[in-house]
Amino acid sequence: MSESPAPRPPIDAARLVAPTGWRIEVEDATPSTNAALGERGRAGENPGLVLVTEHQTAGRGRLDRVWETPPRASLTFSVLLRPDVPASSWSWLPLLTGYAVQAALADRLPDIGLKWPNDVLVDSGELGAGRKVAGILVERIDTDRGPMAVVGIGINVDQTLDELPIALATSVALETGEPVERTGLLSQVLGSLHGLQGLLDDTAALRRAYADVCVTLGRTVDVHLPGGDVRRGQALDIDATGALVVGTDEGTLTVAAGDVVHVRPA
Repeated sequence: MSESPAPRPPIDAARLVAPTGWRIEVEDATPSTNAALGERGRAGENPGLVLVTEHQTAGRGRLDRVWETPPRASLTFSVLLRPDVPASSWSWLPLLTGYAVQAALADRLPDIGLKWPNDVLVDSGELGAGRKVAGILVERIDTDRGPMAVVGIGINVDQTLDELPIALATSVALETGEPVERTGLLSQVLGSLHGLQGLLDDTAALRRAYADVCVTLGRTVDVHLPGGDVRRGQALDIDATGALVVGTDEGTLTVAAGDVVHVRPA
């Protein structure tokens, strides 16, 4: 039997540094921070609220996958935003969020990159599919004051191997071999997301920055389309809308929605 992890300290709300104009609330347990924040947004909450939970009991990832973690082992939070950009730029918000998380973790995890559209991977060199350390789910909600975005982020911080949901997952603590102080890390990630929001005003610059750390580009990938079809090809580019351009035997495929799997070399 594996040993039980040592008691995990709670996030110290008094030491959290909220970016200018943002407010942070920390709860002991929440079924889904995205769902809770979406309800509050529709009820009139102003943008800039960050809802953090120590234990998400019914979280969802992309494609309605379950995202559940042991209490106090992760950073699980959502941010309510109203991007003041044209509607055509909203598709870049998930990619911007992934880029911000990657930038915040890069000093701790040098071998870190992004799997399109917004999974954060460690050790994703040519021969590996990478180990997932963070995931993102961005949802648009309609309110009486116009559309808003709920940006959900989940980072594996302190999980042991036995606590990870899949084999190709990891945690910051496992990668660094050191305990991770979650309060400071949360402040760092929020600061990164807040500070990089301006890239939504310059999606050409965001496209270049994202491509520099996107480990999907150049890989052979299987694209699982919403209708159930699977197409294999080489990931060639990110287009002006943030979609993935894949070259297949049947021609070029532009993927705006779907699940992309990195294919390991034979």
